[in-house]
Amino acid sequence: MSSTTFAPMVSVVMANHNGAAHIAAAVRSVLRQTLAALELILSDDCSNDESVALARAAANGDPRLVIIESNAKSGPAAARNRALNAARGKWIAIVDSDDFIHPERLERLVAAAEADKADIIADDMLTFYEHRARAPHAHLSGALTRKPCWISASAYVRTNHLFGRGPSLGYLKPVFRRVGRDGAAAAYDESLTIAEDFDLVMRLLLSGARMRSYPELGYFYRKHAGSISHRLKASDIDAMVKAHDRLNQGHDIPDELADALHARRASLLTARAFGDFIGALKERRLGAALSIAARRPSALLLLRYPIRDRLRKMGAPASSRQKEGRLEGGGPKRIALLSRQRVIGATNGSSTYLLSIVGALSRAGFAVDYIGASPKIFGRWPMLRLKSEIGVFARYGVRGGVRVGDMIFTRDARVWLAAALAVFERALTKMKLPSLGLSKPADYAIAAKAERADMLYVARQVQANTQAIVCDYAFLAPLAPYALVPEAPALTIMHDLMSARAAEDPNEKVPDEVAALTPEAEFKLLGMADVVVAIQAGEAAKVRAALPEVETIVAPHFVDAVAAPQIGENDTLLFVGSNTAPNVVGLRWFFDAVWPLVRAARPNAELQVAGGVARSMDAAPEGVRMLGVVASLEPYYRDAGVVISPLRTGSGLKIKLIEALAAGKAIIGTTVTAQGVEDVVGNAMIITDDAATFARAVSEHLSDAEKRRILASGALLCAQANFSSEACFGPLIARLNTVNISR
Repeated sequence: MSSTTFAPMVSVVMANHNGAAHIAAAVRSVLRQTLAALELILSDDCSNDESVALARAAANGDPRLVIIESNAKSGPAAARNRALNAARGKWIAIVDSDDFIHPERLERLVAAAEADKADIIADDMLTFYEHRARAPHAHLSGALTRKPCWISASAYVRTNHLFGRGPSLGYLKPVFRRVGRDGAAAAYDESLTIAEDFDLVMRLLLSGARMRSYPELGYFYRKHAGSISHRLKASDIDAMVKAHDRLNQGHDIPDELADALHARRASLLTARAFGDFIGALKERRLGAALSIAARRPSALLLLRYPIRDRLRKMGAPASSRQKEGRLEGGGPKRIALLSRQRVIGATNGSSTYLLSIVGALSRAGFAVDYIGASPKIFGRWPMLRLKSEIGVFARYGVRGGVRVGDMIFTRDARVWLAAALAVFERALTKMKLPSLGLSKPADYAIAAKAERADMLYVARQVQANTQAIVCDYAFLAPLAPYALVPEAPALTIMHDLMSARAAEDPNEKVPDEVAALTPEAEFKLLGMADVVVAIQAGEAAKVRAALPEVETIVAPHFVDAVAAPQIGENDTLLFVGSNTAPNVVGLRWFFDAVWPLVRAARPNAELQVAGGVARSMDAAPEGVRMLGVVASLEPYYRDAGVVISPLRTGSGLKIKLIEALAAGKAIIGTTVTAQGVEDVVGNAMIITDDAATFARAVSEHLSDAEKRRILASGALLCAQANFSSEACFGPLIARLNTVNISR
């Protein structure tokens, strides 16, 4: 990318002094923005550590990183001004070298600013503490967290009293137009080391700029022992007072703003007096301390802050104690799994696949936490009954739920009401009475837009010693930054290419969120991950082509194989499928086009249909037995002569195909069934999309045990060679074993 032709929309300014501990995460978070038209100007303020080298390494040759180095330390404001002088973007974004930002932050904010015609924009920040000394929390509160708001100069000042109550807007990291409405380029007051952002924004507002705040949590503010804003000296406050007094110069100040400025100045003087009071007490100059208190009694009210902080430290959890900069305690490497999937057991293909991955990780020594990031997981039923398979998780929780034994109950009364209405409607149907339309299907939780409460839940549930963040489906990728461990790699389990699934068959009923998902949108979500985990090689190749900078690992589904082929009984067929659109579409095609031909050739043939797909079938043809969800599939696989998989649409790897291979069965399916593993299953099953050929293959194998034995033997050998735990998950486990984050 040539610097002479590249015109950035945003110049990100990052001042740095000895920020080696966190600068790599900060740089990566900027350069991986979904808004690619940016430059990152790192202005180093005479660092004597390896932070500049770490920044270069994190950029990995990205030409958008520009480094300005200084031979003398001059403070953060001067360092930022050096960057501002070099900036070329229409917009300026400020990011500190020990913080990081959400990958969609700049794209969202700039689009909103252009649409709203704002000159200064700021979003909410999520504050988190080194070693989890306190729970993470949002900065803003009240109306500012519910909708975008215009911020007047007087409102901005009122929220920026030193040690004032309520959130200070001056702490927000602004994005602003490089050239203001007065035609002047923005610049910081270099006399300030504290409140320099407030001063800059205030001067822009006084010059006519329009400021707007947005409630999204897009900036992640790290509080640690070295944070500048923690250390307030008398000289800092004196500089703030002088800068404050300069705000009145050259402007016609209305009364409301004048009152707000006067109150802020008083707060600065009170803070100055409080510092003198504490200093006198430390030096045991009691008379001087009493004199200060008499002159400015309001300073004594600030004693509540050190008292509050001391009480908070006394009540800090044991997990936040540190030793030599590291968390106490060892144990297995911890992985946080972020999900909106209703994972209560191996109840469907996607849950089965996910649990097989988690089981392999657990056997490899990882502790995996299930973090159910949305109450939408409950759907319209107020409780979840967890099956024994959930035991592979080290911790399991769902936002908005209360766990009692193997049950989780929602706290949301609306869900209880929805369940009651659904039961009532079902009763009307059974009595053959007309529906009242009171019950509606629940939202498709997996693709639901993350809510603010979901983000905070993730931030508070992910433990500090987490080594990797795993997103269950690409839709969860925007939640990964809220785990607040930017040093940990983020992995996305695709399951399948959802946009391909939506596009393959216009007659397939898929959730609206998936039907509207374009390949561009899906690859954007996948691009937020450090590692994409694909279930089959064909889809992995598509990801690599679209996202060459993202590491892609193939991890097919694994099932323990039986010891010997299972020949089964004559005239017995089995179809296994959950209540998903591809299964419904495929089974209906089989009923209409194939089953009459099979019954004509084998009048005693019986098809058993196991799984939730039975709920979507209005009526079963003669010779078909709907089993519904069964306690165990083992006896049905054992007795079936032929297993069919007549899929016509769908993507990903078909979990039930791998299960049938591992069960050592004679399998007849379609090209869609074999999609992604065609090269390895071609000799292990019969593949055809022609209804007559499909029916003939079924009929011949239903009557010939030797043909079934040959096909079943090939299926079992295929499963053993290609779908063992090591073959499927070995590369993924090896990748996770390379992660070694010390804190």
